[in-house]
Parts: sequence; C-alpha cells; structure tokens
Amino acid sequence: MRIFLSLLAFTTSFLITAQDYTRVAKEFLIQNNEIYNLDFQDLNNIKISSSSFSKSLNAQTVYITQYYQGVAIDNSSSMFLIRDNEVIKASLSFENNLSNRINSTNYVIDTITAIHLAADLNGLSYENNTTAIGTDIDGFAQFSNSSLSLKPITVKPTYINVENALRLAWQVYIETIDNLHMYLIYIDGETGELIKKRDLVISCNFNGDHNHHYNEAANFTQSVRKSQTAATFMDNSQYNVYALPLESPNHGNESVITSPADPVASPFGWHDTDAITGPDFTITRGNNVFAQDDFDGDGSTIGASPDGSIALNFNFPQQLDVPARDNINGSTVNLFYMNNMMHDIWYHYGFDEASGNFQSNNYSNGGLDNDFVVADAQDGSGFNNATFGTPADGGNPRMNMFLWNAPTTGGVDLLTLNNSNLAGSYDGEPAAFGSSLPNPSTPLIADLALVIDDNSGGVSTDTSDACDVITNGNSLSGKIVVMRRGNCQFGTKVLAAENQGAIAVIVVNNAPTNPIAMAPGNDGDLVTIPSIMISQADGNLLITALQNGTIINASLNNTGLFRKDGSLDNGIVAHEYGHGISTRLTGGPANPSCLSNIEQMGEGWSDWFSLIITIEPGDQGTDIRGIGTYATNQSTTGPGIRNFPYSTDLNINPVTYGDTNNANFSAPHGLGSIWASMLWDLSWRFISDYGYDPDLFNGTGGNNIAMQLIMDGMKIQPCNPGFVDGRDAILQADMLSNGGINHDRIWEVFAARGLGFSASQGNSDSRFDQIEAFDTPAPLSNTSESIKRFNISPNPTNGIISIASNTEIGDGLLTIYDFNGRKVLSKKSTFNTVESVDLTSLEAGIYLIAITGTNTNYVAKIIVN
Repeated sequence: MRIFLSLLAFTTSFLITAQDYTRVAKEFLIQNNEIYNLDFQDLNNIKISSSSFSKSLNAQTVYITQYYQGVAIDNSSSMFLIRDNEVIKASLSFENNLSNRINSTNYVIDTITAIHLAADLNGLSYENNTTAIGTDIDGFAQFSNSSLSLKPITVKPTYINVENALRLAWQVYIETIDNLHMYLIYIDGETGELIKKRDLVISCNFNGDHNHHYNEAANFTQSVRKSQTAATFMDNSQYNVYALPLESPNHGNESVITSPADPVASPFGWHDTDAITGPDFTITRGNNVFAQDDFDGDGSTIGASPDGSIALNFNFPQQLDVPARDNINGSTVNLFYMNNMMHDIWYHYGFDEASGNFQSNNYSNGGLDNDFVVADAQDGSGFNNATFGTPADGGNPRMNMFLWNAPTTGGVDLLTLNNSNLAGSYDGEPAAFGSSLPNPSTPLIADLALVIDDNSGGVSTDTSDACDVITNGNSLSGKIVVMRRGNCQFGTKVLAAENQGAIAVIVVNNAPTNPIAMAPGNDGDLVTIPSIMISQADGNLLITALQNGTIINASLNNTGLFRKDGSLDNGIVAHEYGHGISTRLTGGPANPSCLSNIEQMGEGWSDWFSLIITIEPGDQGTDIRGIGTYATNQSTTGPGIRNFPYSTDLNINPVTYGDTNNANFSAPHGLGSIWASMLWDLSWRFISDYGYDPDLFNGTGGNNIAMQLIMDGMKIQPCNPGFVDGRDAILQADMLSNGGINHDRIWEVFAARGLGFSASQGNSDSRFDQIEAFDTPAPLSNTSESIKRFNISPNPTNGIISIASNTEIGDGLLTIYDFNGRKVLSKKSTFNTVESVDLTSLEAGIYLIAITGTNTNYVAKIIVN
C-alpha cells in the first residue's frame, strides 16, 4: 500500500507541476508578445510533451507542443527552461496566426485510405486487409497489416507547414516488412496527396549520403530466474573487448575488463532489467542494450548472442586473423560493451531516463520504459554501412553494424573458376555455419555440379534451389554443388546437399543485392562442409553454363584478407549511438523528427561523440583524427571518411562555416563535419585551459566541461536547428551553468571557423544561404581592479538598476548584451557615484552588462524579471 500511495503522490505532483509549467510558459509568451508575435489563440491549446530536470542547468527543461482545435502542429516542439517558476530561456518553434493559415478542420480522407495512399504513393506493396486494432498510449489509432508493416501502423492527425500554409494531414507510421525503414508519411487530409515523407533511421553508408529511417525492436522474452534479494553492483562480469579510450583494434590490444557498469547509470549492472540482485540474462542483453548477430540481414528475427553463463564471463578472445563470422562472439561482446559505455558515460551529462535515454526499466526515474537498444552485429543485408533508428521515447532504437571491405581493390575473392570461358576470381560471402574455407595454400578443388530437385514440397517451383527432394544425388558426391537461394532455410538446403556427398556448396543470390552471410536456420548446426553465396549476376552465368553441359572446375579458399567488422570500431559504434542522443535531446524525447532540416548537425555531434571519448594520453588537438580509419583499412593517422581529418590545425583541417555553401560538402555528412570541427576545436580549447581528465564519468577537466556544455546545448536549442542556433545554445548553457565564465573562449573558437558574431544561418532548411563571419562581440572580461569599483542593484531587477561606483570613473560606455552576445542597449554615461539605468524595455532573461572607459573594463551578469 505504501508503494501505491508513493506512486500516486508522485503522479499527482507531476500533473500539477505540468499544469504549472504550461501556465508559466503561456504567461511568458504573452508578456513577450512583441518579440514572438503570437496571439492568444495561437497559445490557446499548448501541451507538455515531456519534461526533465537538468542538474547542470539547475532548471526544468520543458518541451511543449502547439495544437489547433486538438490537432498537433507538426514539429512545433518548443523548449522552455524554467527556474523558480520563471522562464529563463525559450527556444520556440510555434507557428503564429494559426486561424488564418489553417486550410481546413475537416478530414475527407479516412485513416485506412490514408494508410493505403501512403503505401501506394511510396511504392510499398500490400494486401488489402488493413484492420483497426485499437489505439497507442497517446490515444492515436493503430492498424494491422502484416504485408505492409512489421509493427502496428499508427495514424495521427496533424497540421504541417507547406509553403507557409498549415495543411490538415494524416501522419502515417509504417515500419516496412524488410525492417529497413520506419516512415513518417504525411497524407493531405482533404486531397489524399503525398505532402512529405521522413525516414527516421539514419543510414551511415559511407559510400553515399545518409538516409533517415526508423526501426523498432521485436518483443524478446529470453531470461533467467533470479532470487529476490537486495541489489548489488559488483557482479564480477568479465568482457574481452577493445576498452576505451581505444578507438579500434588498430589503436591497441584487447583486454579483459571486470564489472565495468557505472553504479549511477547502471546501478544493477548491465544484465539486469528488474532491479533485483543477479542477472536477468546471461547473454549480451540487459537493461540498456540487446546485442545479437544478424547474419541473414533480417532485423525482424532474433539472432544468437554469446552466453557468459551465470558467471557472466564474456572472455571470448578477439580473433582478427579469421573470417569475421568466426569472431562473432568477440564482435557481439564488443558491441554490447560499447553500447553500455555510451549509455553510462552520457548519463552523467544529462542523457538520463527523463531525458529519453535507452533503457528497458527506467527504475522509476521518469521517461518511458521498454526502449533499450537492439544492436545487430554483422548485419547481412549489406556492407560498408552502419545504421541507427531512433523512435520517440518508449520505442526501441535499433543499431545495425556491418562488415566492411577487406583491404583489396574489390570484394573478397573466395571462388576461382579454373577453366571455361568463365575462368577467373569471384567475390563471395561465407556462410555463418558449417566449416570455414581452407587457407589459400590448400584450397578446396573440385568440379561443380548443379542440384536438381523434384518440387514435391510445394515450397518453390525452382528445381535448382534444393528446397525439395534432391533427385540427382549421384551426380553431387565429391562435387562443389551449385544451387539457387530460393525461399527455404540455408542450413536445410546445404545439409541436404552434404547428405548427398557434396564437399561444399555455392548458393546463388536471388536478388541483385550484395551476397549475405547465410544464417544457419534450424539445421545449420548439423552442417560440416563450407558454403558461400555469390551474386545473382555471377551465379546466373554459372548456372547457365552448367545447364548447357559445361564442365567447370573450381577452387574455394579464404583470401587471408578478411572483411573488417564495424562492431569492433568503437568510433563507429559511438557515432551511431550519438545519433540516438542528439535525436532524443533536440526538441525533447517525444519528438524524434526535430533533426530533419537540411542544415541540422546530427552527423557533427555523432563524429564529436566518437572523438571525445577516444582521446588517449599524449594526444594533442593538432593530431590527425580520422573517422572510421579501422573499418576503411587506413592507418590510425589516416584521413578517415570526411572531406578533411579532424585537427585544430587549420593547415590540416581548413574548414569554415562558409564551406556549408560548398556542394563538395554533402548534406548531412559534409555539413556535419564542419560542425564537428568546431566542437573539436572547442573541446581542445577547454582542455588547453582546464586540462584533460581521463575520468569520463565524474571528471572535472576541460573535456568534461565541454561535454556538459555541448550536451546542454542540444537540450535547449530549437527544433530543426542551424549552426547559429547550436552555437548560441552552447553560449547560453555556459551562461546558465557557469555564469558565462567561458563566454570569450567560446566566441573565439567559433569565430575562428567563421561562425562569428555577424554570421548568419539564413533558413536552417536551406542548403546554400549561410554567411560566415570571423568577428566576436565586444571583449567581456574584468580586471581585478574594476571588480572592486562597481556594485549593481537590485539584481535580479524588475527594470530599473543602479550602478554604484566607489570612485569617479568619468565618461564611459555602458553596453548590454543578451547571452547570445547580441547588443540590445548602448549608452554613454558619466560614472561618478550612482548611475540609474532603465531596463524595462528588455524581455525577461539573463544579460551581460559591460562598462568600458579609460582604464576600466567591467562586466557583470544581470537578471531581468
């Protein structure tokens, strides 16, 4: 009963507080109507979407969405920072003049029609059996159609800004059945037109531009029983990993770490989900992440995970001199480790439960449960890629890590045809079951034979896919058997060929995509021969030749040049996880589409996340730091995958804000690298001034200060920010947390790369309208003597302040800046004894007041109520 009453009291308190915050925000906007140009009707229907307390800012971050007659305005999430029942910072994305811009309040298109239009207009096939199944937690209609979406399709009413008109629309969420996309598709509520499509999984295919998609995890149930006793943290778990600050295997050796879970961020260890002593899982799964393999590239299935037993001993040696799939245990353990480290480190900088972090159980600390990361190692759906999908709070993010090209000019040559007009080497992908391919010195050599089956099972109509009873078994003994992929399990068909005497199998892909690492299915564990998959194009030529009676002799062997595993590149894992952080913090955890504008800096934050946690002893800001050097087979000092490597040395990395207008810097990768360059410079400026602290959790060095300010900046910036918005948010965070002590150094760093005081971002959704500038605001620093001369009161003030000086200063210049550095008031004064200044024209907020004159340079913070 006591627990129930406690929860009830907490809930009631939150509701009352939420109502108070809405009132405080509305009063603030009404009082500052001239600035924000919002009338009462525009504010008539606003609702809190999420709220969390920021320890570093000592204030409540409240995210409020705007509605019109009960329908949400798309991407209107606005941040209000509230301290002592006063708004001290607001980042608005509200629309104004709603009543004159709304095109309609009546839907012509119904919800099911909207779903079918969303599919039709985006080339998604489906069966016409869409069925209503109820509502989600927010009361929005949900539908089922297994041929279209893996998860319930959610349809929400919304208004979306189209050329300054607010069009009534349906927002349709579809998770495609290939589990590669989560689409937010906007269908006009009157005409049925396609207005917009967003894809909320960020696909970091470094051979091309990113795409935005979204994936959500399946419901997993594997667990172990536990005793219900008091919780303890030291679980003696062991993990063989490339431990931070190592960026990758190229940067150092593996090591075994013990009980690494942080006692604050993961108080019950990394394998708990119920806050009771002992692991809930003995595999690479826990409260923060579920790491598994995904050889078949089908994210809708559950892969295998290493089991550390009840002792939680994950000491699987890392093997780099074997095909990647032979190191799947080590790979998955490292992926599990890095996801947990990202969770634990950034928890200390404000990415906690109430701010939308990723946990199965939020331990009653706010936010929504059941959104641990699902992390797939060695995803078989492609190569040279990494993805992260971030739905709203309460939905599982999904991380997909892939294999990368071996250090060759092409792919991995596993197959050599020794005769015929097809003679030559061919790329292939080894299966995730059976024996490994032999070394190049002892290749497996035999003639090829095409399988023939009787199509008796009704599974397929292809006689060459071994999905039915094999009829030419006598021709397969001692041969390397060729078969099409078909639609039956890989392990079953390869086992069938082995039972007929095959010594190896070549599977021909049935799609024009890359070959995959075939998953074992039900029978793969019984297979003892090697098998590979080759491309559809190569395989069709091979099958045609065999059908025409050509005798072909072939060799199978590994090349000794193995694909690199992205799960071992800590920098790439951190980059992907960073997308989840920036998505959840910008605009609040309930609004996952606040980084959908062209100038958004998501790639920049993610590169910075990767860099800042992998600083090693002896590193310097001028060092060359490339992103993805391990996965792309570069040295540790290689340039990486961006236009320029990261370095504070402008001779090595010369990018400036003006380069955002350069088409050679792609969006979002290239634009992001410019933002990351600024953040990297800022981090090293702080390290130079305050020192480096290797303690990433509780340190007090310059790196820790920068980490906190950049995280706070993401929280308080507006929805769909540009570079200027991001810069200003960091300045504001410093003012609110540190009294603006770092004001000058922050400005100097940004100005050095063209994001100075006079820089303009233009429209943050426009690609080529940025203007760089290298200037800074007026110097704002005190001499020790000037501190003794002045006293400003009252502070805080309601409008009139008195500046008292204990000596005659004479003529001087009084200047007031907002904490973005913009001059809002300037006047010449004579400072003799007391000078009265009227600030009633200023909106409520925090300002810097500067007094300059002969031998005088004074600055102070002042709060206007």
